This record gives sequence, C-alpha cells and structure tokens, in this order.
Amino acid sequence: MNTSSKEKVVVIGGGIAGLSAGIYALLAGFEAEIYEKNSIPGGECIGWNRKGYHIDNCIHWLTGTKNTTDLYKVWKTVGALSDDTQYAKIDAFYTSTYNGQSVTLWNDLKRTEKEMIEVSPEDEEEIRHFIQSVEYSKQCVFPAHKPMDMWGVKDYVKMGASMKDFPKIMKEFGKISLGEYSRRFKSPVIQKAICDYLPKEYTAYSFLVSYASVADGNGGIPMGASLQMSLRMEKKFKELGGVICYNKSAAEIVLDKKRATGVRFEDGSFAEADYIIPTVDTNLLFKKLLPESYMPKKLRAAYETPKNNPSISGFQVAYAVSESFSEGETIFIEIDPIKVGSRVFNRMYIKAYGYDPIFVKDGKQVIQTCITQMDEDYEYWKSLSKEEYKAAKERFTAEVTKRIEATYPELKGNMEFLDAWTPLTYERYCNAYHGSYMSFVSTPAVKPLRLKGQLKGIDNLYLAGQWTNAPGGLPVAVASGKFAVQRLLKKQHRDVNIGD
Repeated sequence: MNTSSKEKVVVIGGGIAGLSAGIYALLAGFEAEIYEKNSIPGGECIGWNRKGYHIDNCIHWLTGTKNTTDLYKVWKTVGALSDDTQYAKIDAFYTSTYNGQSVTLWNDLKRTEKEMIEVSPEDEEEIRHFIQSVEYSKQCVFPAHKPMDMWGVKDYVKMGASMKDFPKIMKEFGKISLGEYSRRFKSPVIQKAICDYLPKEYTAYSFLVSYASVADGNGGIPMGASLQMSLRMEKKFKELGGVICYNKSAAEIVLDKKRATGVRFEDGSFAEADYIIPTVDTNLLFKKLLPESYMPKKLRAAYETPKNNPSISGFQVAYAVSESFSEGETIFIEIDPIKVGSRVFNRMYIKAYGYDPIFVKDGKQVIQTCITQMDEDYEYWKSLSKEEYKAAKERFTAEVTKRIEATYPELKGNMEFLDAWTPLTYERYCNAYHGSYMSFVSTPAVKPLRLKGQLKGIDNLYLAGQWTNAPGGLPVAVASGKFAVQRLLKKQHRDVNIGD
C-alpha cells in the first residue's frame, strides 16, 4: 500500500516521454517514480563515448527552440532548454550533391531560392512555389498546450487564425509522397535534394514542415549534445522530488479487473501504483506488458499493414577526422551502390560535428554517416547469426569507408573508426519496433496515427511516448508526457494547466 497522502504515479521508461511525464506528475502534486531498463536516462535521446570521442545519437535539429511556441514552454518546464541555452551556429538544413552539382537548403529561404534557380533555371516556377510552400509551412507549429481531445471551440479558432495558409499545404501536399513531389522538378540534383532527408515514401508536407521549422528558427541544435539534454531533464525530475530507478526492466503491468495495480519487473520486484504511465514502444507494451487484446484497433491495423505504415532506422558509422574537414554540417552524396540484404543503396549523408566542442578532441572532430533502413532491412539484420551480424557490420563499415574516401580523397588514411550500429542496436537498447527511431512513417496511403490517451478496460493507465502520435520524435515524446498527466487531471476534475 502507498502510505503517503499523495497518490503515486509510476512511469515505465526513462526516455524523453517518461521524464516529461514524471516531471509533470510532480508539478501536479503526485508522487512520481520512473523505472528505466538502462543505466542512464534519455532512451533514444542519448550519446556515448568511444576512444575519448562523443557520438551523438539523436538531435539533428530540435523542434520547439523558438521561445514564442507552446512547445518551447514544455521544453523549458522539463528543464531541457532554458532562456540561456546556446545553439549551434549552423546556417543550413543540409546540402545535396549529384553529378557535380549541389543544392543547399539554407535557413535563409531567399538564398535557397536564388541558388536553386541558378542551378536549374528551367525549374524557376516550381522552385518559387516550393519556397512559398515552405514559408506557409512555418505556420504549422506543434500544439503542445494540451491534447487535442481536450480542445474547445476557442482552441480551434486560435489555431485556424495562426495557420491560415497551412491548409493550402495540406490540400496540395498531404496526399502525395516525396517521391511524387520530386518529379515536379526537372533538375536531377533538386529531385535528389527533395528525397534525401526523409524517405521518398513520406508525405510531401512532412518535408516542407521539417525545413520550415529550421528556416523559422524553431529547429535549432542545443549545444552539448542529446545526452546532456536528457541529463538536464533527469536533474529537474530529481530536484522536484522524483525517484528514478535504473536497470529495472518491466516484465508485466499487473491488472485487477479494470485497474492496473502496479508493475512487476524482470528481477521479480513489484512497484505499486495509483496510476501508471507506460512510455515504452507500443509493440513492447502490447506484446509483453499488457495482453494484446488491449491494443487499439487503429494501432493493430498499422502493425498489420507495414507497407502503408513503414518504420525507419539506419545503418550508421562514426569516425574521427581532421577538424579542418568542413564540407558543411550535413551533406548527402552519391555513392557506388552498396547492397544490404535485398536492397541497394546509392545515397548516404555525412554529418560533421565540429560545430560543438563536445565532439572535438586533439584537433579531430566526429563525423557520422547513415544509410536509411526500412522494415525489410531490419528483417535482413534480424536473420543473421551473431557471427554473421558481426561480419556484416565490419563488411559494410569497410564499404562505407571506401565510399567516403572516394568522395573526399583528403580523408584517405585519416579516418579513425569509432563505432557502427544498426536497427538491431535500437531494438536491443530501446526495445524499438524494427529498430525504428521514429514512429510509423507518415505516408499518403493512411491517416497519421493518433492514439487516445487511455485504453478501454483500464481506468488508471495513461499512454505516452512517441508512438502515440505520428511521426513520433522528440516533440511528440515530450508533449505526450505532459498530455498523459493532463488527461489524468481531467479525470479528477482538476485544473489541467500545469507548468505553464
């Protein structure tokens, strides 16, 4: 029994969603305990050290860094960001190269427009339309004040006024894929640029909104890397009186009729709870922690139709190279084909991390590369024996190294290998479905997945985590923790405006 006068919230998972849920639970006057399977917080928002170098595994850009947005208020409330946070001085989203040409998506849209027209005058009309569409997409700001199932008429009117042009974007780009959109351009390098950052299966508007966030100053990169942001949230949680327990892998959410009484862990221990907020991957939640019969129909349908609801991961390699190497922070290059399983890849990116001292040591900086992986690629990695898996990683790392050296001969013999990781790394560390570091890919074939905060048949359990709302990622994760607590408060007929 909980002997405290306060009701206790038990959070499963110490990632961004779990830390957020714990912090908001404390701010709402509950006791809060977080149980995390790993030895540090952050979930997928982490980094690690190899040979004295720091490898970042998450933030390429962070939605919600503009201090006028609701999402910024959430990041500030949970201690991830502050008014003193420093951001990387990066003036472009990324650069794409092909056949000796390059296109850079600058934060300055006018500069992008000018340079794209210089590259492809025959695409001028479509380029100007692209830039205008990105400008309109700046209006699409993540609604983080409260979950939309709590919205009233005034909330929708306010959103409509602030996003007056964005419906045009959804109408034109909400039903076509990036691959389809890219074919509106005649220039091969512009076609590549459109499909480089997100898989070509994504809905086109997802890309426009992503670029718009960066161009609007709402997609900065906090200095200090992903793990440090997670540690700041952990510090805030502890300062508020929260308890976080590491190396505690959940085995089962124990049910008694229509209530969850607590969580049983793999080591046999049990944590009693008045309320439970699972923030883990939904595949794990409904395949292990709860009976699968509680899985919402729309989520089950997504898992059963992977072609319409693909997931995304990556084969990634990190190196240390000269600090003088500065071909832009993120650049996509054409490579000699690499076959992974049944698929062949001829594009990958290189990201140089020298913009932040945490990635620099002894005159060298970390660079990383990624070859996008989808469900069938995960199946390939999963099919390998332990020995085959190790050999495949080494083989593909060597192939990636050769292709970087072919593009940048000055790096030949000067690349110090640090680490390589695959979709199975995310599965092992985060219990991630198919190794995905996002939720389901938003495709034109289906409506983006949005789960309600509660499950039918369990009165005191509230869902959080990036899988509750496509396309997932850090904004969804941090807001979902807040939303779970707000739904709990609403059921108690209490004020839901916490931490604002």
